[in-house]
Amino acid sequence: MSNLFNMDNPFFTTLGKICDMLFLSLVWALLCIPVVTIGPANTALYYATVKVIRRERGYLFREFFKSFKLNFKRAAILGVIVTLIFVIMGFDLMWAYANMNGIGSTGSILFGIFIAITFLLVCFTTYAFPVLSRFDMTIKQLLKAAAFMSMRHLPFTLAMVVVTAIGIAGVLLIPLLIFIAPAIVTLINSFLMERILKKYMPKTEEATEEEHSGKDEWYLE
Repeated sequence: MSNLFNMDNPFFTTLGKICDMLFLSLVWALLCIPVVTIGPANTALYYATVKVIRRERGYLFREFFKSFKLNFKRAAILGVIVTLIFVIMGFDLMWAYANMNGIGSTGSILFGIFIAITFLLVCFTTYAFPVLSRFDMTIKQLLKAAAFMSMRHLPFTLAMVVVTAIGIAGVLLIPLLIFIAPAIVTLINSFLMERILKKYMPKTEEATEEEHSGKDEWYLE
């Protein structure tokens, strides 16, 4: 009976993680309302999901806003640029679709081209904010790194894009899922993303030196 009310038992641990994902998704959704904060919100969402929910380090809101503030400038610039490109591509796709007059028409060709460009942009965006949450890079370095990783690890990229697409479809069908889907999608994708990011982390020091320094390298677990 004592184990039933033990806060460390699997039931309460799982319930706590679900609550964390609800709160995290809610804060993320609110911060995505202003376009300028979409990038910082995405960066902080990944950082807090991995560090707090997966690695069980720190406190949810403290870690979220730590990343939000630390990466605000670069993430905001990147977020605005990506959002504008997505909007432009959306209009381009609608125009091309409206002008499709059979296979081989100008509208059909352009529609195919715009689909390909949008897909590449989605692949890039899948990596951009997680990479920014982990590495200290200039925007130029970030653009190169995200583009390279998305193509270098294409099978993982496709899997994460599918997971994200399922999450978006779920929100469109059931709007209330917006209050938990962002964190769930981020959590699922992180199992693939972390395997990739670890390949680009600097080599760790010897265990004795690491223990002496007392540094918590949670991102290497």
